[in-house]
Amino acid sequence: MALSRIRCGVAGVGSLGQHHARVYASLPGAELTGIYETNDARAAEICAKHGCRRFATIEELGAACDAVSVVVPTDRHAEVALPLLKAGAHLLIEKPLCASLEEAEQVLAAARAANRIVQVGHIEHFNPVMSFLEKHIDRPRYLTAERLAPYQPRGTEVGVVLDLMIHDIGIVLALVKSPVERIDGVGVTVLSKSEDIANARLQFANGCVANLSASRMSMKKAREIRIFQEDAYLSLDFMQQAGHLVKKSDIVAHALKMKVGLVKAGDASAIPVREIPIEKGEPLALELAHFVESVAQARQPKVGAALGKSALEVAIAITDQIRRAERSRG
Repeated sequence: MALSRIRCGVAGVGSLGQHHARVYASLPGAELTGIYETNDARAAEICAKHGCRRFATIEELGAACDAVSVVVPTDRHAEVALPLLKAGAHLLIEKPLCASLEEAEQVLAAARAANRIVQVGHIEHFNPVMSFLEKHIDRPRYLTAERLAPYQPRGTEVGVVLDLMIHDIGIVLALVKSPVERIDGVGVTVLSKSEDIANARLQFANGCVANLSASRMSMKKAREIRIFQEDAYLSLDFMQQAGHLVKKSDIVAHALKMKVGLVKAGDASAIPVREIPIEKGEPLALELAHFVESVAQARQPKVGAALGKSALEVAIAITDQIRRAERSRG
C-alpha cells in the first residue's frame, strides 16, 4: 500500500518562496497543495506553473496542509506562523526564526501547545559542505567565516546580522557545541536603516573563538569558512561546495623531509594540500526533503526550535551591541 504524500503549502512565494514551491512540487513524498500570496500576478504565475491552489487566508492554507513553509519578511514571521500552527500545520520558518526573542517564544509556545514541528530554515545545515564538517570537525579551536552579498532591498527589514550573519552563527554553534561566554560585535549602517556591515567575535566556554564577518555592500558574493583544530586546517566554500584541508601530520612529515634533505627548505608546494571530496547537491531540496520526512515520521528535525532560538539569541546580542554603540556616537 502506497504511503500518502504530505500536503505542503508555501506562505509567500517571492524571490525565495517560489523555490520552496518548486521543490515541493517535485518531491516524491510531497504534494504542493497551495500557496498564500498577496501579490496577484505572482500568485497566478506560481499556481499556473505548478497546478496548485491560491488560498484567500493564512488560516485556510494551514487547514488544508500538513506542512507549510513560512517565507515572508522576518518581521512578519510570528504574524503568519501563529495562525498556521493554530490551524494544525507543521512549519518550516525561514531564518531567522523571528525578529525578536519575544515573538520567537510565542511561536515556540504555540508549537508546543499544538504538538507541531517547527523547523528553522538555516539552509547551510543541509549544504553538503556542512555534512562534511559535521563528520570531520570534533574540537575546533579557531574559526573564521565570511558572508558577503551585493546590496538589494529584500531582507533589509532587519540588519545584516539577522539577514546574513545568522547563517554562520548557526553553523558555528552546531560545530563548537559549547556555551557562548563573550560576544563582541561592531557594525556600520550604509544604505538601510540598520547595520549593513558587521563583525562579531564569539568566545566559547571551551576556549574556542569564532570571528564572523558579514556585508550586504559587497561587489561579490562569498560564503566561506576556515577552521583550525589541533590536527588540521580546513578552508571551505559553501557556494562552490568545495574546499581543501592541510593535516598536521602532513606538515610534520614535510618538516622531517626538509631536515634530512629530501625537500629543499622553503618548498611549500611539497606540503600535501588535500582537496575535499564533496558530493554536490541543492541545499534547499535537501532541506525540504528532510522537513517533509520529519513530518511524515513525526520526528524532530535536524535544525529545530532549539538551534533556531540559540542562533537568534546570539544574533540579537550582536545587534544590540551595534545599536548601543551607534546611540553613544550619535
